[in-house]
Amino acid sequence: MTIGLLGKKIGMTQIFDPEGKAVPVTILELGPCIITDIKNKKFHGYEAIQIGYLNVKAKRLNKAKIGHLAKWQIPPLRYLQEYKINSSENFKIGQNITINDLSINQKISVSGISIGRGFTGYQKRHHFSRGPMSHGSKNHRQPGSIGAGTTPGRVFAGKRMAGRMGGQKVTITNIHILDINTNNNTIVIKGSVPGKTGNIVSIYQK
Repeated sequence: MTIGLLGKKIGMTQIFDPEGKAVPVTILELGPCIITDIKNKKFHGYEAIQIGYLNVKAKRLNKAKIGHLAKWQIPPLRYLQEYKINSSENFKIGQNITINDLSINQKISVSGISIGRGFTGYQKRHHFSRGPMSHGSKNHRQPGSIGAGTTPGRVFAGKRMAGRMGGQKVTITNIHILDINTNNNTIVIKGSVPGKTGNIVSIYQK
């Protein structure tokens, strides 16, 4: 069974293991989430549950989402996310999902939107080497050739060039859960996760 939860990134800190080594960790606040829809193979072609997170005022949602939630008498929720499951027998609409379904030392995957870096150049975006720094080179941070001349007479698609960096969905897999605090709905995981403090993150485990 796959367990998925939505939450937000609280921030990073460090803890010390039994050997006295500093371990970088990230604190996440997850759920509680409510099951807002259930998909099955008979009607939809696949098994999945849709969960909602973060109560908001109804005026902050569009009419489609308000109607979808009102159909099952579920309060307005800001974020909705689907998670595929093996069987929907143990789930029902309106059921709460919390971090009680997780356990310490379990491996999870975390997805989030990475920090946007704006329009960046070749060295920062693709780790290109710089040109010579001598006075006469005039090619310190320039891209160099981007293709041949007459043949093919164009720049190939996918050419690594300057452009927007970050601000994309990134998934970190197989992160260990080091601690769980059910009172505050928080977990402590080893390492870093995408995004800045306060960003919405999605976790799942198999």
